[in-house]
Amino acid sequence: MGIDVQSFAVANLRRRPEVVEIGGFVVGMEPGTTSPYINYATPLPGARPGGRDVAALIGAFRERGLKPRLEFAPDAAPAVEPALREAGFTVEAVHDYLVCSPATLTPPPVVLPVETPSTDEDYAAIDAALSEAFGGQGASSPEGVARLRRTEEGGGAVRFVRAPGGGCAGAAMCSAPAVETSELAGVGTRPDFRGRGIAGAVTATLAEALLARGARSVWLEYGGEGSRRVYERVGFRPGGTRLYMSLDV
Repeated sequence: MGIDVQSFAVANLRRRPEVVEIGGFVVGMEPGTTSPYINYATPLPGARPGGRDVAALIGAFRERGLKPRLEFAPDAAPAVEPALREAGFTVEAVHDYLVCSPATLTPPPVVLPVETPSTDEDYAAIDAALSEAFGGQGASSPEGVARLRRTEEGGGAVRFVRAPGGGCAGAAMCSAPAVETSELAGVGTRPDFRGRGIAGAVTATLAEALLARGARSVWLEYGGEGSRRVYERVGFRPGGTRLYMSLDV
């Protein structure tokens, strides 16, 4: 599965508005933000970069005023981590990921009204709710709203549960499939609405939607044992690890 996930990461970054391919790496960037969580690189599967390749990668980030940062599945490119460490990169985090297939998908027993956004107000409410759900990381912005709309209109999917009286109680998104898999991300519920099954409902609905479009699998990363249990209940199973590395400027 690591090769599939890494191949997806490459294909997904190639969709960004600005793409640089250098030394066995793909860098995906979005004008209008310097966030290292949006502007980052990933290696091609099987890449074996040398010192010059890594130096060129660092230069591509620095000439744009960005922090050099990578996300990748290490088992798909085992030579990359040692090369990055030699250049001074350090590990930010190691995250496990889970995978859902048509054979494992298990919709939750409690059916909640999960919706697809259709208006500017819907997208703005989702962006604001996810910002609140993640403690203000990635503040709500017009750029965030635009990214959500591009996801939905570009072959991916955004789903949400509406809060009583309007707005968004919780939401998530799924990237457009590539190499027959898709990443489900940004699962978030506003604090006042947690414990009601919203995360499981939007996760299962998104997985079902992407699998119905022909994806062979849907994968996601999780942030703790509580969220892991939510995802496992709707059919996600252990798949592997992803490595996050960066270089302090």
